[in-house]
Amino acid sequence: MNIEAVFFCNYSIGTDTWKEVPFVCGLYGKRILLIGGKKALRAGKERLVQAIAGTGMELVDTVVFGEDCTYENIHRWAAYAKEKQVDMIFGMGGGKALDTAKGAGYEAGLPVFTFPTIAATCAATTALSVVYKENGTFDSFYFYERPARHCFIDLEVIAKAPARYLQAGMGDTLGKYFECHFAARGDQLEHSSALGREISNMCYTPLMEYGVQAWKDCKEDKVSTALKQAVLANIVSTGLVSLVVLDEYNCAIAHSVCYGLDVLPGFEESYLHGNVVAYGVLVQLAVDGQLDEARKLKRFLQKLEIATTLCEMQVPLERLILAPVLKETVEGPDMEHIPYGKYGKLKWYAVLYRTGIQFYPAVFDGLWNHGVPRCAAAPGSTAAVSCTG
Repeated sequence: MNIEAVFFCNYSIGTDTWKEVPFVCGLYGKRILLIGGKKALRAGKERLVQAIAGTGMELVDTVVFGEDCTYENIHRWAAYAKEKQVDMIFGMGGGKALDTAKGAGYEAGLPVFTFPTIAATCAATTALSVVYKENGTFDSFYFYERPARHCFIDLEVIAKAPARYLQAGMGDTLGKYFECHFAARGDQLEHSSALGREISNMCYTPLMEYGVQAWKDCKEDKVSTALKQAVLANIVSTGLVSLVVLDEYNCAIAHSVCYGLDVLPGFEESYLHGNVVAYGVLVQLAVDGQLDEARKLKRFLQKLEIATTLCEMQVPLERLILAPVLKETVEGPDMEHIPYGKYGKLKWYAVLYRTGIQFYPAVFDGLWNHGVPRCAAAPGSTAAVSCTG
């Protein structure tokens, strides 16, 4: 029988958690290479310097990871870490900075510790990096044997970050719950995937209870119980699901919709990933006929000020514009494992769209959208539509 090994990322959360660095990391050596984003380093480096002062631990160098997590940057900082003979790598910042640090640590054979300064993704606790090409487009996922050794979550740092990152993180986290349950529907799951599916409940329930208050508190730079629960969902719960489920249960229609919309010029630069995934969850629920759940989630997302229609995201319901979006959505890799197959229900919707029935207004913006601004157009029209309500 083959051996299966699952490694988890330990974590600390609270205020002044970085003071635990000497105790947690000191066992691995003294010499540190800190890799981070520009804004993150301005927000957190001095706090880290104070945490290790007088302990014998040393920041050998601090470097900005680059603009994107690319293989070139990963190779560069792995080689630099070896050159400087450091004992460990610290990653500080958001997803791209942390993914670069994890990749560099993996290639250099060094332990990695993460210091998320925003709660937009679960990158701090996962065992993979999302790697981009030099031109900024998606390249591939880079999988590792294990995640970071420890994640230090300082709520004071996260509370002072722009609240829109927490907002996007909650959108992406909700996607993990809905997509995992959807993709696993009808399958006989082995232990790890079954465990991950159950953990994904913690990507939903705490956010529905604490999410709106956490959003309000973060806008006021306030550390609170609500903020803590939302951050745990965004960074820890989502990361745990990613670590234990088979990859085919990590994403489904919601992410495919997001990547479909990303083909529109300038769209990805204008909207945070998690917010678009949240919209994609509405699409998934509508496609799956769960209209009551879609209405409930839509109301929640509106309280978080997350766009719930293409109209709100300034995407016209114009046939020629949406055709490549629909194609990418239906044919994307996240559609490989859904309950009715890649060429099941969405194929049927796509055929209807191509024959003149409006797929996007009916499903992507939801005919269940009542009492709030929505987009509308005459059946068969190729003209862009405007908001009405």
